[in-house]
Amino acid sequence: MAEGAVDLAELAKSFKKFAVHGDTKASGQEMTGKNFVKLCKDCRVIDGKNITSTDVDIVFTKVKSKSARVVNFEQFKQALKELAPKRFKGKDEEEALQETYRLIAGKEPANIGVTKTAKAGAVDRLTDTAKFTGAHKERFDETGKGRGRAGREELPDTSGYVGAYKGAGTYEEKVKESQ
Repeated sequence: MAEGAVDLAELAKSFKKFAVHGDTKASGQEMTGKNFVKLCKDCRVIDGKNITSTDVDIVFTKVKSKSARVVNFEQFKQALKELAPKRFKGKDEEEALQETYRLIAGKEPANIGVTKTAKAGAVDRLTDTAKFTGAHKERFDETGKGRGRAGREELPDTSGYVGAYKGAGTYEEKVKESQ
């Protein structure tokens, strides 16, 4: 390997990490166009002046198979070979390619801009079941766990006893005692 050349194993590792990003079914052997653009943005291959996301999409479409929606690692390297001279103008093709590899090798997908759940005081106050009043209070037990259907609907009592009867469920015990 030449001096300053990037290890292709590191490039393959980055390819695999970006290939599976955001897709639970992905094997890491093939990368979608969306993930290729993300790789180029996160690794700063897209600089906004020489290369834009449109350029990346065009190159992706050029290197993939006619009916395919993904590229494998060899097609990925071919795409980088086409992008490198545009990104590093003034350098020869091999040097530009090595610089592009250096930008990508060892990188992982960034989670910048990902929405995080807000945990504000207002949310805690509004979801505290102990402070519920009226009909909403009926929907939860003392621990704050929901009662399900029993908390939402008036379910009939099919026990056979009158609603306010204090000795409900004692008949069987009295009958057993007398026998």
